[in-house]
Amino acid sequence: MRGDQLARQWRVLRHLEASRMGLTAQDVAEIGGCSLRTAYRDLNDLELAGFPLYSEDSDKGQRWKLLKNAQGTIPAPFTFTEIMSLQLSRDLFKVFSGTVFHDSIESLFQKTVAQLPPQTLSYLNRIQSAFHTSIKPYKDYGCYREIINQVNRAILDQRRIEIAYQYLRSDTETIRRVDPYKIWFFDGTIYLIGLCHLRSQVRTFVIDRIRMMTISDEHYDLPDDFDFEELIRHSFRVMQDELYAVQVRVSPEWARYVGERIWHESQSIQQHIDGSIEITFHVAGLDEIRQWVLSMGPEVYVLEPPELIAAIIESLDSTRTQYADIEAEFQVAEAEEEAKFTTPPQLVLIK
Repeated sequence: MRGDQLARQWRVLRHLEASRMGLTAQDVAEIGGCSLRTAYRDLNDLELAGFPLYSEDSDKGQRWKLLKNAQGTIPAPFTFTEIMSLQLSRDLFKVFSGTVFHDSIESLFQKTVAQLPPQTLSYLNRIQSAFHTSIKPYKDYGCYREIINQVNRAILDQRRIEIAYQYLRSDTETIRRVDPYKIWFFDGTIYLIGLCHLRSQVRTFVIDRIRMMTISDEHYDLPDDFDFEELIRHSFRVMQDELYAVQVRVSPEWARYVGERIWHESQSIQQHIDGSIEITFHVAGLDEIRQWVLSMGPEVYVLEPPELIAAIIESLDSTRTQYADIEAEFQVAEAEEEAKFTTPPQLVLIK
């Protein structure tokens, strides 16, 4: 309930900031989806929190406004709700702890709140305690602080870098000369997007697999036709590969869970009379969507393409083989347990 109250009051503040004419109590009730009595209570709470509200009479009754020229309430050029958003964003930036990104957002926030009156700061703390945002799983990027800083500096200066890069599934390293274009944070991982001179194409590198890095004196020009959004448009996650049309069927039990989310911008959903759904994607590469299908077990199965069906079957067979020895042990144990109850007791002749 507390979170609902704070969210409602936040919406009221947003409208008060945007309104030149102010809001009536009835306006506040409609914005918050609450009763008139609750609307008056919300306005009173905001005043007690230190927000410079005042009311004035109009032909439609009393209107509440934010004092535009209030001094010493908030640091210019921020609004109240922008500071609240900054407060909430700190949870998201915790995944960057130990890096320049986290240090900068913390520094900005501390400088901002240092100028707030105690009542407003108390209200911000209530907001922080009522809402929480987290990203899991995530990596500890503190130990990659220097590499991240160097990559960021190379991008800003448009200077070529040389990296020792380790492959995901082996200890093999290759030396790459890369024109770094962009740092990309996605799903708990930081990536470097850049032109790889070894492959002569734009590639995606995982920051924490960069073992060594140096910034060269060579400068590069960012191509006019480089479009990051277009680059990742067909990726199911981060992979860029051959384009495939993928069709999957989702069971009625999981149809709502899967159907309520946007997994990829290309998705289209068809409802079936039994409650199941059919989703069509156009994605680059099959490995990432194979993992997605496998993560939902028998609730999702693939209709197209044949290559993905074969990859799913191969993965399931491989998994079954991994558990074959354990399964055999279970069967032996079950047989021994069953034998205890089916083998008749031995009669012993006492002389």
